[in-house]
Amino acid sequence: GVKLRRGGFRARGGPTPGPLRSGFAPGPAGMFLVMRSASAAPFLVVLFLCSGSRAQEAPRPETFLPPAMAWDGASRALVVPPDDPWITPCERSGLTRSPPYEETVAFARRLADASPLLSMASLGKSAERREVWMLIATRAEDFTPEALRRSGKPVLLAQAGIHSGEIDGKDAGLMLLRDIVTGKKEELLDGAHFLFVPIFSVDGHERSSKYGRINQRGPVEMGWRTNARNLNLNRDYAKADTPEMRCMLRALNTWEPDLYVDLHVTDGADYQYDITFGFSGPSGWSPNGATWMGDVLTPAVNADLEALGHIPGPLVFAVDGSDLSRGIVDFQASPRYSNGYGDARQLPTVLVENHSLKPYDQRVLGTYVLLESMLRTVAAHSEGLKAAIAKDHALRLDPVPVAFGPRDAPLSIEFKGIEPVKVFSKVAGVEIDTFGGEPFERTIPYVKLDLPTATVPRAKAYWIPAAWPEVIELLEIHGIQGERITSPRTLEVECYRLEDPELQDSAFEGAVRIVSKTATETHTLVMAPGSFRVPTDQPLGTLATLLLEPTHEDSLFQWGFFHEILQRTEYFETYAMAPLADRMMAENAELEAEFEARLAKDEAFAANPRARLHWWYERSPYHDERHLRYPVVREVP
Repeated sequence: GVKLRRGGFRARGGPTPGPLRSGFAPGPAGMFLVMRSASAAPFLVVLFLCSGSRAQEAPRPETFLPPAMAWDGASRALVVPPDDPWITPCERSGLTRSPPYEETVAFARRLADASPLLSMASLGKSAERREVWMLIATRAEDFTPEALRRSGKPVLLAQAGIHSGEIDGKDAGLMLLRDIVTGKKEELLDGAHFLFVPIFSVDGHERSSKYGRINQRGPVEMGWRTNARNLNLNRDYAKADTPEMRCMLRALNTWEPDLYVDLHVTDGADYQYDITFGFSGPSGWSPNGATWMGDVLTPAVNADLEALGHIPGPLVFAVDGSDLSRGIVDFQASPRYSNGYGDARQLPTVLVENHSLKPYDQRVLGTYVLLESMLRTVAAHSEGLKAAIAKDHALRLDPVPVAFGPRDAPLSIEFKGIEPVKVFSKVAGVEIDTFGGEPFERTIPYVKLDLPTATVPRAKAYWIPAAWPEVIELLEIHGIQGERITSPRTLEVECYRLEDPELQDSAFEGAVRIVSKTATETHTLVMAPGSFRVPTDQPLGTLATLLLEPTHEDSLFQWGFFHEILQRTEYFETYAMAPLADRMMAENAELEAEFEARLAKDEAFAANPRARLHWWYERSPYHDERHLRYPVVREVP
């Protein structure tokens, strides 16, 4: 646990397993470190120390990446002199290196210990037991969520390193916090509170090397895209498999930020913009917050970036790889992503993508300007931001969009690009697109995939049976409100029957995903004690709908939480089913006609005795009525 106080923190540790004896044993590619407890309850930890080596030292990306555009923005003045006692580790390297985890935490702790405006809080631990730290910068009377809320000021929460090779935000945020607590920009806290997570994917951050991202210009060493279990945290918001993500979801529920900022670095094509950012638009699940970000936040941040020599732009996702002449795409993100998740839970969320081919110093300084501008903007326009959030919280979308597609009318956008250059690759055997041509400004297609193409009627509530406690727990981690019943309850509900469910043929983000068509049925069911009722008349009712409706791409069903219902656990024997089927056919002319029609149109079915009997088994009282029935049910008005 961590107790907060002004100027720092105090940690309380737990018991240790007792004295350890250890020894090393050689292995084929390293050593095993064996540790055994001397206590009465011994345990064994086996640690494999790899000693791999590269067959050949690879060249740094700067030697084969396209040339960088010259840049000398006014934001260079934000860097402190080399002899400044509060110089950040990154500044000390000339904005070329990003410090490792321990050095980052040590600098953050030094700032917090020196200032009454800053404290540190642990959000929890990663899979490899590293703390996920958050810095709290505030003038509130205490470093607690309640104190921040009592002030009435908006709360901005920014996170860096969700993909920890994309670490610009960490170094920019530490510079900005340094300037706040040393007095240069202390006034930023007059109108807002600043929460900052310098490293979200802490384990991926420590898988650091010069070879982290082949398409990125700096820093010299960088972390890895995924966490210690090879999971991408920015695909984990909905399913929340990782301890890091569960830490963040609890933080969002506890601290209730008014603006959530996710700091990334792009991959892909080259263009002139160095800082790009965007968010889900007004056609999504939080139209009022989206309108505020479009009308108020974006113009203010763009103006501040431009004033200090940066080139801000929209998020750039190419329609066709590196060929930007075919246009860029703006899509409604699903809740697996930070910006889609924020939109689903009525939290204004900005996705920032710095340009990977721009030098590291330029990207870090641009991020500093962006964060400072956002703090100033939420402070100056707090009333409008809070009003927009309140309107979205009060929304009860009906029907609820569960899929989005392209608009009917074509759009275009003025784009600042860089001409591609064709270069012959001997290894590839063809000409490939690279960059390094002349800058250009021209109109290109702008494809917006934000038109709702599928919806579901809003349920009054969802019921999760007691047999699925992990689903109930996950909903609670998301902050979704519900009620556990303590006695049986009989209900008439809508159920979904799966039709032709299909499992993916490979794993994705730790799950074997599944898609299925559905048919709606009405049943009277008895919900057992411990079942969980989730009303949709709540601020997170839309998020609950998206997680529980099986046709939504980020539903818990499609993420594999309900695979058990796919298996058939009772069968028939031919010697028993054949006479039963004959009797059923003799007694039910309507079923007989349906069966004969199936025989006439389906030769394979007609030629398969087992399939013919199974057709009747499915219509008999012996068939498992729960097979392929989605266990989460809908309570309708």
